[in-house]
Amino acid sequence: MLTTPQLLKEAALPNRLGKVLPRWLREVPLYQRRGPAPQLTGEAISLAELRHLPLITKEDIRRDFPRNFLRAGTELDTLLDQDLVELEHTSGTSEERTPLLLGRGWWAEQEERALRLNPFVAGVLDEVPNARRVTINSPVCSGDICYSGVPSRSDRVVGNALFVSLSRYPFLWGEAELARMAAEAAEWQPQFLDVDPVYGVVFALYCERRGIRLPSLRFIVGSYEFVSIVHRRIMERVFGVPVLNLYGSTETGHLLMEVGRGEMRPSHVTALLEVLNTDAQGVSELAVTTLTNDYMPLIRYRIGDLVERHERPYCTSYFVHGRAKDAFVLADGRRVTTWQIDQCAADLAGIAHYQLCQRAAGEWLLRFVPDIAPPTAAEIDELQRRLEQLLGADGRLVIQQTDLLTPEGSGKFRLGYPLR
Repeated sequence: MLTTPQLLKEAALPNRLGKVLPRWLREVPLYQRRGPAPQLTGEAISLAELRHLPLITKEDIRRDFPRNFLRAGTELDTLLDQDLVELEHTSGTSEERTPLLLGRGWWAEQEERALRLNPFVAGVLDEVPNARRVTINSPVCSGDICYSGVPSRSDRVVGNALFVSLSRYPFLWGEAELARMAAEAAEWQPQFLDVDPVYGVVFALYCERRGIRLPSLRFIVGSYEFVSIVHRRIMERVFGVPVLNLYGSTETGHLLMEVGRGEMRPSHVTALLEVLNTDAQGVSELAVTTLTNDYMPLIRYRIGDLVERHERPYCTSYFVHGRAKDAFVLADGRRVTTWQIDQCAADLAGIAHYQLCQRAAGEWLLRFVPDIAPPTAAEIDELQRRLEQLLGADGRLVIQQTDLLTPEGSGKFRLGYPLR
């Protein structure tokens, strides 16, 4: 049997989990309240044993926080005074914001671990150990920097990262704002961009219109939300570097890193991943057991996202299908995911952003913001045909061009709005 580094790390997961799980079940109040800890035998814990434990959700994290995670005799003020932890929050796109307790330095460590799963990115980070990044996202979504008023450029530098966006409404950025962002990015000379895809595309299209180049740029990381095929196409066209999906959440850290077109490799050191309720199409809900944040360990955390898992002879890989809450359930019970909707635009140009809304009486509305060159009538017709076939819409889909789309309160953009 072929043994690869990925398989070796995957095989070590039961042993790594066995070293921490019994202690967490005994010591962490959230898990103590669920009754006596199960008797776990041996130094390794099997997936079957893990599945006997109940799932947890964001509501479990929020309830009685932080006492639900603090061990007996531990005070939050003491941990903060000793600079051992930092308090963060989720962005609050799919439900209310959730407080988090993260070990100091944990975020940077797990992020670099995930980035290095991609050999090309690992090579860049080896070549430029202090690689600079420019971050373009909603200020609401960033835990590293908090805006009060209008911060200066120096206030927006954190380590090797420069945060250039000041507003969560990218479609309302004016010429002066975009010119400032581009000038700051060019002066910073980043090796990579860290972008929310919608924000990154608005910035990229401005650079394309003005002929602005970033010669030091080696790759772009799309994070914060689903990386659409239309966003990837535009950013790669403008900047001429690969756009790579880095998937995770603030509460779990980065779990998957793209290594090929859509194919994601898991960070086995950071977490153990389970797939639940797999449907007929092979799409599953994802549950996460974190392994490296001892201050707030999450055991069988239902993260709220959909994935497709592939167990290959040399490794296990995943395809991310988007949020479960953004997926559509059709009249025949079939689920249509964000990824499946997105594939309908795979080879059709002219669209920069879109949102698909399911309306009453089985009607659908797709609103899109055009690229610099908008789609032709033939491309619109083809997109409509593909979507109607996928959704069983039968002529009940309307496609409408617009100048802007509205973000959620978190500043993130949802691609799908199912009828609830």
